[in-house]
Amino acid sequence: MRVPSLPRGEPAPPDGALPAAALAALSERPLGIYVHVPFCASRCGYCDFNTYVPGGDDDPAAYVRAALAEVRLARRVLGAAAPPASTVFFGGGTPTLLEPELLAALLDEIRDGFRLQPGAEVTVEANPETVAPRMLAVLRAAGVTRMSLGMQSASPHVLAALERRHTPGRAVAAAAQARDAGFEHVSLDLIYGTPGESDADWAASLDAALAAGVDHLSAYGLTVEPGTRLHAHVRAGTRRAPDDDVLARRYRAADARLAARGLGWYEISNWATNGAARCHHNLGYWRSASWWGVGPGAHSHVGGVRWWNVLRPRTYAERLAAGVSPAAERERLTGADRRTERIMLELRLAEGLALEDDTRAAAAAQAAAGRLDRDALAGDRAVLTLDGRLVGDAVARALVG
Repeated sequence: MRVPSLPRGEPAPPDGALPAAALAALSERPLGIYVHVPFCASRCGYCDFNTYVPGGDDDPAAYVRAALAEVRLARRVLGAAAPPASTVFFGGGTPTLLEPELLAALLDEIRDGFRLQPGAEVTVEANPETVAPRMLAVLRAAGVTRMSLGMQSASPHVLAALERRHTPGRAVAAAAQARDAGFEHVSLDLIYGTPGESDADWAASLDAALAAGVDHLSAYGLTVEPGTRLHAHVRAGTRRAPDDDVLARRYRAADARLAARGLGWYEISNWATNGAARCHHNLGYWRSASWWGVGPGAHSHVGGVRWWNVLRPRTYAERLAAGVSPAAERERLTGADRRTERIMLELRLAEGLALEDDTRAAAAAQAAAGRLDRDALAGDRAVLTLDGRLVGDAVARALVG
């Protein structure tokens, strides 16, 4: 997960040490481990993640050695105060560009260093074209419990517009392979609002994803991020930016279709068949838990201290090889910062936000406008309605005040 930094960054100590107060808070919340694998076979035109095509100075083998070293650094920094990790998430990038044995070795290092809670959720993201039965078997045997596959669309021309490499049916086939390999929890990611996508294209994508029999779906409206090829096309007038009314219509269609098939929303962009199928690692982000982010550009948070690693894989590997923390900068969140983040993140959840004296009046106004559920408000919680989900950030800003 990418977390925007506030303009108060301070140099991170070379040894990665954290303030005593932050370490003391470790026991108060679950601990998650995120591993950012920064490599992709090619860079999609809409993507602004910290990713690189392997080659030259950006060597996957050097990355793996460095990531193993950062896990050991994390264990030293957090020390005996660290609880067993409740979730592990391999994201990217495309983690499955690495050999599965390397991912298994990283997971073993995390298990040895942190211990895992019984029944810990371990997720690996994958692009459909990288999925193969042997890879899935190795990951399942290593203790991975959940596969998350980037489907994006079932339409050939939409995939082409997104510059995705897989064919329309490949994601559904990969999901079936994951289930056959013994993964109880399999998720598909979809994107809506791509230039050239029709309502019928989106309906077909939803139907194809549902036919795959997965227990979790994520659906994200396409955003035009500065610095991407899509942004350059939009500025040049060769592509149109996603239309807000179209995005809202697609979201409503997704929510209705998924609900009819037994997938309920639990976060604005995520639906699951039941509580066990939810992504508990991401729930940790939305509930302001503790997490250590391993890898180039990864963010971490412990006890109100947030830090982020250097971006380039080569620089990341060099620092760890020299025994130096890869953290570039860090920030200490104030009470006001933490209040703002709690409102912005927890409001995204179906369980909503517990109201306090400084948010009740604004919540009442949002409920009157139809954006918050009146029944939940009577129970002193702010829960977004369907209309509210479409403007969730605006509702959150109103509650922040």
